[in-house]
Amino acid sequence: MDFNGKCIDDVFSDLEEFKELDMDYSSGRILGSMCTEPDSVGMRAYRMFSESNLGDPGLFKGTTLLEGEVINMIGNLLHLNDACGHIVTGGTEANITAMCAAKYIFEEKHPGVKPEIILPKSAHFSFKKIISMLSLKPVYVPLNEDYKIDTSKLEELITENTMAIVAIAGTTELGYVDDIEEISEIAYRNNVYLHVDAAFGGFVIPFLNYDRDDEILFDFKCRGVSSITIDPHKMGLAPIPSGGIIFRNKEHLKKLAVKTPYLTKDEQTTIVGTRSGASTAAIWSLLKYYGFSGYKEIVDNAMELTKYTYEKLDSIEGVIVRKPELNLISFYVEHLDVDILQKQLEDMGWNISVSEYPHALRIVLMPHVKEEHINDFISDLKKLI
Repeated sequence: MDFNGKCIDDVFSDLEEFKELDMDYSSGRILGSMCTEPDSVGMRAYRMFSESNLGDPGLFKGTTLLEGEVINMIGNLLHLNDACGHIVTGGTEANITAMCAAKYIFEEKHPGVKPEIILPKSAHFSFKKIISMLSLKPVYVPLNEDYKIDTSKLEELITENTMAIVAIAGTTELGYVDDIEEISEIAYRNNVYLHVDAAFGGFVIPFLNYDRDDEILFDFKCRGVSSITIDPHKMGLAPIPSGGIIFRNKEHLKKLAVKTPYLTKDEQTTIVGTRSGASTAAIWSLLKYYGFSGYKEIVDNAMELTKYTYEKLDSIEGVIVRKPELNLISFYVEHLDVDILQKQLEDMGWNISVSEYPHALRIVLMPHVKEEHINDFISDLKKLI
């Protein structure tokens, strides 16, 4: 590698070559990602606070105040007053943070016992990392025919070794929401920590619930929910990395506290030390700029396109498509291998992912995807069929 230095034009010319290898959200051909093109408002705020470090809050008091306001705004969105938590890198860090807190709580009451975590196969792959990192014993609850936690089998899996239950609000593979209202009651009844991974659904479901009678209960309205993961860098349109972890109980967050004697605050309650405040500023600006009505319009548009895409796919002979709950569609084509079809679509310029359980193609209808992109995709899919 050349460390002799280059002129600025050469440096950025080289960067352009690397950048050209990346796919562009604006192309509309990224159909498998739960992330999207960040909003310009958030990017402006991100650049403005690029030097801030939330790991040293005494130096960056304004950014620290912003984080507090962001956590309260997200808490209110999730029906929790006086929320506590942090803006983190994403769903993985948020899930790790929640499970660390749950483990510390469990160990105080059960010293020397190997903790068990009850979770569905539909849980995000971050939990595989968590199980290994925290030395947890996984207990997998069966899924019902709708690929959601079978609540009739859940309570029988709870033992004195159960550290936590994990439920999903917007599964990575199908975008489905577990029956968190019922799971919450089971957790509450058994005094078990319940974490909801709403990394995807957290910025979708609240805006769907606004004008529907059969609201999807998934958040702190459910009394057994202890913590929630939510990712503003998905449907919140914030730049990467922008995740969030919200706790119902401040004492649970304090379980993570460690002394930080050389910094401007005595302790930290985050996994990482140095934390950029740029993401926090970006989220704050977007929440203030769009407000509830603005985000509702974004979600409504995504759901309209989801309905349009579902109807288009369902009209093709031989295509078996699952009815979507959020803005994610899973489908396969009879007599065609899923993996081969994915590769063929990739060769035609489409980035579309594959779910493992069930084995199918999946499309995420994020704000960068438009109707004309779906029409082009359907045309190419028909050619391959």
